[in-house]
Amino acid sequence: MKTEFKTKFLQHLIDKRQDKGFTLIELLVVIIIIGILSSIALPSFLNQANKARQSEAKTYVGSMNRGQQAYYVEKSEFVTDIANVGDLGLNIQTKTENYMYGILGRSTGVTNWGTSAGNANLKSYVGVVNVSSTSADTTTFSALCESDNNNQAKPTETYNTAAPTCPRNYSQL
Repeated sequence: MKTEFKTKFLQHLIDKRQDKGFTLIELLVVIIIIGILSSIALPSFLNQANKARQSEAKTYVGSMNRGQQAYYVEKSEFVTDIANVGDLGLNIQTKTENYMYGILGRSTGVTNWGTSAGNANLKSYVGVVNVSSTSADTTTFSALCESDNNNQAKPTETYNTAAPTCPRNYSQL
C-alpha cells in the first residue's frame, strides 16, 4: 500500500507541474483591464500634449506684447505688420507647425494674435497692447487672452479701449 501511495503521489506531482500557465479566461481578463486603463489614460495624455503645443502660442504672443511695449517706449509707435516682427527684437516665425501669427495695429494700440494652423484641438491666443496718454505721462497696457473654444478664428480688428480688453469668446489670462 505504501508503494501505491508513493506512486499516486508522484503521479499527482508530475501532473501538477504540467498544468502550469494561464488559462484563456485569465489572459482575457488581463487584456480587458489593460484596455480600460489605457482608455482612461489616453485622453489625459493627449490633453497634456495639446497644452504643451498651446504654450508655444502663449509664449510667442506674450513676447510680442512685451516687445510692442518696449518698441513703443523707444519709437512712440507700434509695429503693425508681422513682416516687421524682427523690429521688436524677437526671433518669431510667422508660421510654425502648430500656429500662425499676425499683428493688427493702429496708432493707439495693437493686437498680436496666434491661431491654430490646422489642429482643431488647439486654442487661439490674442495679445492686446494699448496706450493711455495724459498730459503728465504715457503708459502702455497689455492683456493676454485665450480663446474659450478650440480653433478660434483670428481677430479681424484691434481691441483697444481705455484698458485692454479681450475680444468676444476670449478670456483674459
